[in-house]
Amino acid sequence: MVLDNASVLIVGSGSGLSASLARLFAREGFSVVLAARDTTKLADICAETYARAFACDVSDPGQVAALFEWVDQEAASLGVVIFNAGVRVRGPLVDLDAAEVERSVTTNALGAFYVAQQAAKRMLPRGSGAILFTGASASIKGYPHSTPFAMGKFALRGLAQSMARELAPNGIHVAHFVIDGQIRNPARSEPADQPDSMLDPDSIAASYLHVVRQPRSAWTHEVELRPWVEKF
Repeated sequence: MVLDNASVLIVGSGSGLSASLARLFAREGFSVVLAARDTTKLADICAETYARAFACDVSDPGQVAALFEWVDQEAASLGVVIFNAGVRVRGPLVDLDAAEVERSVTTNALGAFYVAQQAAKRMLPRGSGAILFTGASASIKGYPHSTPFAMGKFALRGLAQSMARELAPNGIHVAHFVIDGQIRNPARSEPADQPDSMLDPDSIAASYLHVVRQPRSAWTHEVELRPWVEKF
């Protein structure tokens, strides 16, 4: 169960899904905090939703700790944490740069752990809260030329499963969202001859809010979302 008048922290914010999440949760009465490496890109959504932004690189545990300490002081009680950060590195296996692979896996997996650990430390004492992870098609199937992304997203899914089994008995709802397809955003939309071939970010956000508000007698752990024309 999530407290009324709580805050939502969206980590890995930008103009796509995270912006839709910010708008929806703000309309529903949540105090919104956005975190991103570059907060200058968040000016418009902050003005629209009265959100506050904090610069944070999730691959740095010190920066993640500082983010949560700031939220403790500046925001309402933390009810929901959404991990939406990600780095994607593409290329043939034999051509991949090891440092770039490490950066991708660190952000997608270790970054999620750093954020989730800080969130759990705050939610466990009061026995309530929700921690949500944004996964991808690569969470459940690896694709050619996308090895680092699959490595990170598989690990993210394992993190979510372990956390759900450990934290649910303590009143904390952990859920993993498999976003199976491309998400429409201001810079990218589907071709005219392929209507509805991308996911609408507002529709995804509605699913997140639904999961947050589920009664604990029937919690969802994992949701797969895809356009109705997507093959799977």
